[in-house]
Amino acid sequence: MKKYFVLLAVLAISCKNKTEQSWQLTPFIKADVENPILLPNDTTTFNDPILQKSINWEAKDVYNPSAVVRDGKVYMLYRAEDTLKVVDGTSRLGLAVSEDGVHFKRQTKPVFYPDNDFMKKYEYPGGCEDPRLVETEDGKYILTYTAYDGKTARLCVASSTDLQTWKKEGLAFKEPKNEMLWSKSGAIICKQIGDKFVATKIKGKYWMYWGDTNLFLASSDNLIDWKILEDETGKPKPIVKPRDDNFDSWLVESGPAAFIKDEGIFLIYNSANKGFQNKSTDTKNAYRAGQVLFDKNDPTKILDRSKTFFFEPDKPYELTGQVNNVVFVEGLVHFKKQWYLYYGTADSKIALAVCYK
Repeated sequence: MKKYFVLLAVLAISCKNKTEQSWQLTPFIKADVENPILLPNDTTTFNDPILQKSINWEAKDVYNPSAVVRDGKVYMLYRAEDTLKVVDGTSRLGLAVSEDGVHFKRQTKPVFYPDNDFMKKYEYPGGCEDPRLVETEDGKYILTYTAYDGKTARLCVASSTDLQTWKKEGLAFKEPKNEMLWSKSGAIICKQIGDKFVATKIKGKYWMYWGDTNLFLASSDNLIDWKILEDETGKPKPIVKPRDDNFDSWLVESGPAAFIKDEGIFLIYNSANKGFQNKSTDTKNAYRAGQVLFDKNDPTKILDRSKTFFFEPDKPYELTGQVNNVVFVEGLVHFKKQWYLYYGTADSKIALAVCYK
């Protein structure tokens, strides 16, 4: 394993992207020898409280993970779908743990799922999707996730002290006018403290990038109740927009939690294109990842943005699956003095890439 990562480090230096801007976190080298690192499992069962029967809760697909470092190990919270085909499978969140950041031991039961509770009307039958994790200064974990009722996606919040037992805190945007708003992908701004990413205030508020067409912004006093930054018409104000004739021409969507670097607030984002003009070889709707830098004192102000993608689908398990041509990055940790990026592949499996900066 040690020789393998030394080889990756050499490859990273030799493959460095010539268009990289100095503030960017690149290159990320895919762990080809190990990937995919997590696959669907049709042997684990769960007594679903809504269906009141045992189901194979992660048999269809596993993807779009978040991760944190805790007690010297990587804890991965990942999305898993069953095979019941209610809405292409109901999503629940599983938990897996790794001592080396590569090989994970998963728990046999999901730790977060739709239940007969006050969130059922938002979470069922689609489920609980696409987790993103941050810590608080007092050691609590804040989870942003998407509740999907089969028609509308809604950004929601939960909290935990141990990653095992969760308290559902409800919709992120609790104002009545936002109840039917399509919302997802909440990336809270943090500061890095060792290997932890701790939510931090800017000018007395917590801030969160969110959205999956444009990137929007919201603020909070407590990390639970969020207020959308609106334009003069009362609609969410776009902060980062798609760019014509580029890899992110169709949509932009938050990746892992944003965090403050020396240069500014750093955010990795997912994107898809609608096809480059005069470039017939490009794959339409391919999901790739970019990076953007904001003013550390003003999260609405873009300082710089990657000129091109730093991450794209090019492996068989990324090109073919539930949704073809997708790499979707959601989990980023600093572990053993390296950056580990966990991502969903074709909405079907989970893989790893490593950066040695």
